Amino acid sequence: MKQLEQIKRIKALAETGLVYVEDEYNRERYEELKQIALELIASLADKPLSVLENFYMPVTDYPTPKVDVRGLVLNEKNQVLMAKESIDGKWTIPGGWAEVGYPPSTCVTKEIEEETGLNTSVVRLLAVYDKQSHPHPPQPFYVYKLCFLCQLTGGELNHGFDMQGAAFFDIDDLPELSKDRILESQLKQLHNMAVENKTDVYFD
Repeated sequence: MKQLEQIKRIKALAETGLVYVEDEYNRERYEELKQIALELIASLADKPLSVLENFYMPVTDYPTPKVDVRGLVLNEKNQVLMAKESIDGKWTIPGGWAEVGYPPSTCVTKEIEEETGLNTSVVRLLAVYDKQSHPHPPQPFYVYKLCFLCQLTGGELNHGFDMQGAAFFDIDDLPELSKDRILESQLKQLHNMAVENKTDVYFD
C-alpha cells in the first residue's frame, strides 16, 4: 500500500530529525509530525494507537529497516519445508527477525531448528526482498527479507513450541500461506532458483 509506505517514510524522517535536532522549537515539531504519522498508521493498519506506541522502541539513532531471515529447505523430492504459524494458523518457510549478535546465516539455521526440529547449513543467499515492493499485508515496520537456500544436515521433523506444525509440501500443492511472511510468487521464485541452480541473487 503506497500510502502506508509514504507515511512510514514521514515517520522515519521525523525520527531522524529527533536524533539530530538541537533546539526545542524544532523538537516539538518533529514530535508532532511523528505523532501524526503514528495516528495515520494506526488508522490504515486498523490498530489502536496505544498498541503502535508500545510497538515501536524509542529511536536514538538513524532509523533503518528491520531484517527478516527466511530459509528455503528442500528434500530429495524438491519439496519445500514449511512451518505452520500459531499467530494466524497459516504456513511459511521457517524464519523470523534477525537477532543482534548473530550473523544472518546463524539466525536462519537457528530459526529453522526451533520451528521444525531440523538441522541445516546455509548454501547461499537467494534473494533480498524489499517488503514494500511486494503485495504483503500492511505492517508498521519497513522490512528487508533475506532468503537463504539451506541444506538438511540432520535432526527430526517436529514443530517447535510456538508453531502448530511442520511438513514438506510440493511447490504446486502449497498450503494456505501466511502472506505477511512469504508470498506464493516469492516462494515459487526461490524454489525455481534453487532447483535450476541459478546463481544470481534477486534483490528488491
